[in-house]
Amino acid sequence: MIASLPMYALPQLAAATDAWWQGLARAFRAEGITDVPERLDLTGNRLEHWASPDLLLSQSCGYPLRHDFAGHLRPVATPCYRAPGCTGPTYQSVIVVAEADPAASIEDLFGRRAVINGWDSQSGMSALRAVAAPHHRDGRFFGDVAVTGNHWASMTAVRDGKADIAAIDCVTYELTARHAPDLVRGLRILMASPPVPALPYVTALARDDDTVARLRAGLHRAIADASLGAVRGDLLIGDFAVLEADDYAPIDEMERWAAEQGYPQIG
Repeated sequence: MIASLPMYALPQLAAATDAWWQGLARAFRAEGITDVPERLDLTGNRLEHWASPDLLLSQSCGYPLRHDFAGHLRPVATPCYRAPGCTGPTYQSVIVVAEADPAASIEDLFGRRAVINGWDSQSGMSALRAVAAPHHRDGRFFGDVAVTGNHWASMTAVRDGKADIAAIDCVTYELTARHAPDLVRGLRILMASPPVPALPYVTALARDDDTVARLRAGLHRAIADASLGAVRGDLLIGDFAVLEADDYAPIDEMERWAAEQGYPQIG
C-alpha cells in the first residue's frame, strides 16, 4: 500500500506531517484497516501515486481529480482548513503581487508577467484564469505565463521581481506566512478567487466501500485525538467533510465559465 501527503509539503512542516501520518495510521489500524504503511512515501512521484491501484491515501488537487485522474482517484474526505479564505471544506486562491506594485485591481495587470505552479493546478492556474477572463483582449491577458513547479517558487518569483502576479492556494499562503515568513515578505494580496472545494484526501478508485468507510472513520478518529491537537494546529486542519467526486463540479464550472468568456487557456 502507498500513502503520501504531497500537497502542502513545506520543508518546515515535515515533522508535523510525519506526526500527522503516524496519528492517521494508528486511527486506520484501530478501524480495522490492515497493511497500513508505517511511513509516508517521500520518494515517489505524486502522479505515480495517484495512478497506482495500491494507493491507500494521498491528497490531490481538485483539478486533476476532475480531469486526468478522474479514472484513478476516489475522494475519501476533504479537510476543513482553519485559514483565511476557507469556509468549511472550501478554499480560495489569493492573487499576489509585489508589495510595491501600484496595481489596484486585476485589470491593472494586463500585459504583465504571470507565473503558475502547473497547468493542472486549480489554485495556481484555473483560479488565475478565472479572475483574468472578463478582462482579456482577443484571448490574451498576460504578456507572458511561465511555469514554476510549485507555489513557493511562484511566490519567490513575484517577490524577486521575476514575475508580476501569481495565484496561491490560501492554505499554502497561510502555512507559509506562519512557518516560512520570509517567503511571503514583500508580497501583497490583491484579491481572492471564487471558492471551490478544497484539496481532497483520496484513495484508489477501485477501493471498496467498506475500506473507504473505515478510512473516513479513521480521519474523524484522528480529529478527535487530543494528542494530535498541536499537529492539527500546525497543519491548519480543523475537521473533515465527506465530499464525493460530483461535489467537485464547481471546478469544472469555473473552467467552463472562463471558456464562455472567450478565455479557455490562460495567456
